[in-house]
Amino acid sequence: MANIKPFQGYLPPPEIAKKVSSPPYDTLSSDEAREMVQNNLDSFLRIIKPEIDYSPGIEPDSETLHHHAAENLQAFIRSGKLQKDKNPSFYIYQISMDQHTQTGIIAAVSVQEYNEGLIKRHEFTRPEKENNRTRHFEITNANTGPVLLTFRNNGEFQDQIPDVSNLIPDITFQADDGINHSLWKITSPTTLKSLNRYFESIPALYIADGHHRAASASRVQKIRQDNNPQHQGNESYNYFLSVIFPHDEMQIQGYNRLVKDLAGLSNDRFLELIKTNFIIKDLPNLQIPHQRHTFSMYLNGNWYRLNAKNKIISDDPVSGLDASILQNHLLNPILEIDNPRTNNRIDFVGGIRGLEELERRCCLDAKVAFALHPVSIDELLIVADADKVMPPKSTWFEPKLRSGLVVRLLD
Repeated sequence: MANIKPFQGYLPPPEIAKKVSSPPYDTLSSDEAREMVQNNLDSFLRIIKPEIDYSPGIEPDSETLHHHAAENLQAFIRSGKLQKDKNPSFYIYQISMDQHTQTGIIAAVSVQEYNEGLIKRHEFTRPEKENNRTRHFEITNANTGPVLLTFRNNGEFQDQIPDVSNLIPDITFQADDGINHSLWKITSPTTLKSLNRYFESIPALYIADGHHRAASASRVQKIRQDNNPQHQGNESYNYFLSVIFPHDEMQIQGYNRLVKDLAGLSNDRFLELIKTNFIIKDLPNLQIPHQRHTFSMYLNGNWYRLNAKNKIISDDPVSGLDASILQNHLLNPILEIDNPRTNNRIDFVGGIRGLEELERRCCLDAKVAFALHPVSIDELLIVADADKVMPPKSTWFEPKLRSGLVVRLLD
């Protein structure tokens, strides 16, 4: 079962929701975030990326930054930029990008079910990132960013939520990137109970994005429970903020790779070594891979198509993924990228930035780039069901959730 709970969120007033809400903290560099808030001090980025209130190079230590984030959050609440709802709610959240629309709900989700594996994962977390988010949640006393969850939809989910097509949204706006965001508060006791019953019939939820936020919420729950002699299990810290979309409305783009050098190889020798496991074809221009087991490679001003040979293609749910094929048969043995989680010679670029970004980076600070075909949502679910993990940076979900659209305090 999936145990979800309505809650009293802190939301920006509709007229400033566009200004207050922001992209997620981990999709922008600090410099990009600084530029974004130059003319908008109301941006939630000042809470989730508090270093942007300081000039580059003179930022204080992370502990001080988390306290600064907490001060900013309380200032937003005091000034009315974030206002607490009067009633516990689920929130219908709809995002539209180009021709794609997805509709789900914002809810509080059980930490216990995460701990018990009923909320399934497909990635490892990095200790330093998990430590950072844990302190951020502890000190701000808030879930400042949601975990993106999905579930296998049997076709009934859309019948469980109100038909919003004829309802006026409580919040609606088009962000600067052209993506439309709309939100409806659901406070009817009948609808709340109906949604609770429906999700109780869902065998499992799956983390699509936000593994570090979920793991950090679990750690904060343990800390608060240990420090609370009166712990009962229904306290706010026993749940974490999530946005839940049905699997058949999720959209994944490729997560591309950049490598800074060729590990001492010449261009010709590098291309020759690739031919052991891939068929190479010249491309007249940039082209995204349109099927599995194919890759687009940019090297020395030229684009190539790499087709994995049958001998390296696997039916295994993890080693058969394109990210695994590229890592195991090119990046590691040829370019000496042994561990993409820690190797500083590799970088990752979300597919939303386009292949032009790969060209730009290869003119700036990289030698070779690889564009990957997107992982399917079914592949993700299969890996999670098998209790396995994908290679790092395998999935890039679009459109992105907004942070600061709904904030949840921990007490």
